[in-house]
Amino acid sequence: MTRPKPLLRSDAQRNRAHLIATAAEVFASDRAISLDAIARRAGVGSGTLYRHFPTREDLIEEVYRDQIRPLRDKAIDLMRTESPTRALHLWMLDFAEWTGSRRGICEALVAMSASGRFGSGPVCDEVQQVLQMLLNAGAEAGELRIGINPLDVGGMLVGSLSVAGAPGQRNQLDRMITIIVDGLSQTHS
Repeated sequence: MTRPKPLLRSDAQRNRAHLIATAAEVFASDRAISLDAIARRAGVGSGTLYRHFPTREDLIEEVYRDQIRPLRDKAIDLMRTESPTRALHLWMLDFAEWTGSRRGICEALVAMSASGRFGSGPVCDEVQQVLQMLLNAGAEAGELRIGINPLDVGGMLVGSLSVAGAPGQRNQLDRMITIIVDGLSQTHS
């Protein structure tokens, strides 16, 4: 049985919120910055930052936690207007656009996938839930294979983004996503 996280003291809550706000400002800028520099900029010690966010990926995930939620609405809209297979393909492209416009998120997702941590954290959780919804719709319609693990699809998507995630590579990314979706198709089982 997992225990609920203990509530943070008010000063710890303020420090955490300030770290997230500072990191969001930094990630929105064009220059890379170390976690220690983010801590200094937020006016807290490095120990405080690492206590709340043990890795850069943890901090990035928290910064983008609320920004990913509209992608769920986009998936629902796509499921209303497109076939499930097409909705999955278009949503993956939307996700690629989303990651491309947020500094550090693609690198964080690739690092998490490489370390076996993809699937933990608010962004990864949301991606898995949306993928599961799209995969279920595709399976129910007889378009996609039954029992596909969204974690596997998320890993393939992140791998594709690591190779062709730059804005100038959208044609290659579209081809790679086409291959992924075709591989998930019921006609290829």
